[in-house]
Parts: sequence; C-alpha cells; structure tokens
Amino acid sequence: MIRSLVLASALALVAMPALVPQASAQLVVDVNKGVVEPLPIAITDFIAGDELGQEISQIVSADLKRSGLFAPIDKGAFIEKISNPDASPRFEDWKVINAQALVTGRVSQEGDGRIRAEFRLWDTFAGQQLTGEQFFAARTDRRRVAHIIADAIYERLTGEKGYFDTRVVFIDESGPRNNRKKRLAIMDQDGANLRNLSDGRDIELSPRFSPSRQEITYMSYEGDRPRVFLLQIETGQREDVGTFPGMTFAPRFSPDGQRVIMSLLRDDGNSNIYAVDLRSKQTTRLTTSNAIDTSPSYSPDGSQVVFTSDRAGREQLYVMGADGSGQNRISFGDGKYSTPVWSPRGDLIAFTKQSGGEFQIGVMRPDGSGERILSSGNLQEGPTWAPNGRVIMFQRQAGGTGGPKLYSIDLTGRNEQTIPTPNFASDPAWSPLRQ
Repeated sequence: MIRSLVLASALALVAMPALVPQASAQLVVDVNKGVVEPLPIAITDFIAGDELGQEISQIVSADLKRSGLFAPIDKGAFIEKISNPDASPRFEDWKVINAQALVTGRVSQEGDGRIRAEFRLWDTFAGQQLTGEQFFAARTDRRRVAHIIADAIYERLTGEKGYFDTRVVFIDESGPRNNRKKRLAIMDQDGANLRNLSDGRDIELSPRFSPSRQEITYMSYEGDRPRVFLLQIETGQREDVGTFPGMTFAPRFSPDGQRVIMSLLRDDGNSNIYAVDLRSKQTTRLTTSNAIDTSPSYSPDGSQVVFTSDRAGREQLYVMGADGSGQNRISFGDGKYSTPVWSPRGDLIAFTKQSGGEFQIGVMRPDGSGERILSSGNLQEGPTWAPNGRVIMFQRQAGGTGGPKLYSIDLTGRNEQTIPTPNFASDPAWSPLRQ
C-alpha cells in the first residue's frame, strides 16, 4: 500500500514492507471504556547521525503520553540497546519491563537534502511487527513527521484515527487587561510552531476552521464595523465574505466548506441564525424567533444545526434542520447552555454550561440524552473538537488579574492537559487532519 501527502515541502508517506507477518489485531487499546489504563509502550531513540532521531522519538512519546492512552516507559529501564531497527528486537528484554508495545526507528539524510524517517511498531508479547512505514520530508518538517508517526501508532493500537498532525487557530492575547492586543494565531496541537496570522491592529474574534481544508473564517472589526473573512492558512490569501447589518457572531463553516452559518443581531434586539453561500454570497435566514438565537454548528453530514436560544426564558440548546425546519429543544438540565459544537463523529454535541456558580464543559447526544460534565472551572467555555471526536479543547480564565489559557480534555473527563502558549489565549478552533 502506498500513500502520499501533498504539501508545500513535498512530504511523502510510503508503507514499509513488514519484516515478519503482521499479527492479528490482538494488542488494542479500548478507547470506549469509561476509564482507560494507559498501555505501557517503549519508544526508543531513532537511530540517526545527529540529534534528530532523539528529537523525533521524544515528540512521538509526548504525543502518545498526552493522549492519556499510553504510558511511555522511562528509557533508563531499557535492557536492549537497539542498534539495527531492521532486525527483530529481543522480545524477552522488553517483556521483562512490561513494554506491551515497542517502537523502533531510523532517520537518515537523502542525497537531495530531505530526511527519511522510518519506524516499526512491535507487539512484544506476540513477538510480531504490527506496522511499519517510512516518510520523506524536508528537515524543517521533522515535527510533522513525528506527529504522523504518532498518529499511525495511535490508529494501529486503538482502531481510531489519530489527531496529532493537526493545528489550532486561536486568539493570542497580550498586554494589560484594559488594553489587551488580540491577534489571530496558529500553532500545532501541542503548542509548537506558533505564528501570528494578524498584527493586532484590528479586533479579531471567533476563528473557525473549515472541516475539509486548511482555511478559516473569522470576524474582524475594521473601521468599527464587523466583517466576516475567509483566510487561506498556507497562502495568506484573504477573502471578504461581507459586512452584515447589526452585530455578527460566531461564523462557522458547513461540512462541505461551501457555506458559513452565523448569528446576526438586528436593531430590534433579536438575534437570528443565517447561512451564507460562499459562492453566490446569498444569505438565507433560518430562524425567526423574537429571542436571541446564536452559536450555530452544523452536524457532520450537514443535515442539521445545533444552536443556542433563550426563547424559553434562558439559554438552552436546540436542534433544527439545515433549512431551519423542525426546531426542537434538546437541553433540559439546570443552568444555562451555550456554545454548542457538533462532534466530527456525529455522536455527541459539546457545550458550555453555567450551573451552581460554575462554568462546565460537557457533552450530550444529539437528542439531548446522556449529558455528561467533563470539566468544571472558573469562566471556562468555547469547546472545540479534535478531528477524531475523542478530545475537546477549550479556554479557561485564570483567577485574579490573569487571562484565559487553553486546555484539552478527553471524553473520559480524566485526562485534562494544559496547552502551552507564550501569552494568554482564547477562542480555540481545531483543524482537520492535514493532508
């Protein structure tokens, strides 16, 4: 099997032939359990002529550890020193330290200046290779190579797509609280490779990724009027979607990337949901309530929309058809519900809830059943899904004079992680897997 990734740096992915017959899927992490015991895994330094092999193995290890599903074993416990990653390891040496899976690899320099990174994943107790692949890339893409390797390991051992070769767009906030500069920024999902996408001269809000492309939509107050823009991440090309009467809130893409859905506030004080065709620029009104309808999000098949409305007296979640038909309330718990986001898998809706003086991040099924709170804290809101629908990122306000920071949590609610950023950070939006 041969796959390829088309990138500016011409990164290619090719499956390696197995050294031995691949094992049947015996070694599997069940991500559907409420509590997952992390799988002990040994990740050796990749053989290389410089520090690059160690760097790649460290990134792979960090990705897998952050997922909460894997427990990388300290390298000081390793008995066998891998000198030839093409040869079968001494499985007994790895079973002694309870390494249920083993990763070996190599990084070499090609004649054209690219690097070749290859890895093999072993089931130590079955004594078989599970998978092996090799990648060619520019040296500057070494972090991407490591993330793709981590994704391949994650997928082979869980049966689920990985999410490490992704990025997050957000608002970078710096300066004093009463005069804070806000810039559009983007980074890898682990906080690395951060770069600004705007200079902060205008107020920019609510960036959202296209579900299918490396493209975002966002709001910008240029000349004190809210405008909606599209921005191509790789080229920097920006397209003006338009200026709309009244205030504009939270534009999001449709699953096919052909429409943007948003909330528009009119002079009568009512806010309703509208969809904009990005080709024709035709605007269609979807709700007509005498209330505040906001924060729309499409289902992954594009047939439905979840949104927030206070038409029942306080903010609750509603679901309707993509044409505005069949508007039904789905949340009935105590408190106020807001910022709903449909999972890429279609099975859950994430939301923010204010209840009992706390801000909570939770999930429920599209019919409103099965509500679960994953995290509670001070002024936390704005969930966004990883593309595999297993992890959520959100913002939380620090106490006192601090500002917001980013956090992630998985669907068990037991693996909360801080996302490192140099400044305060808010309004995250997770990208699809990069192609």
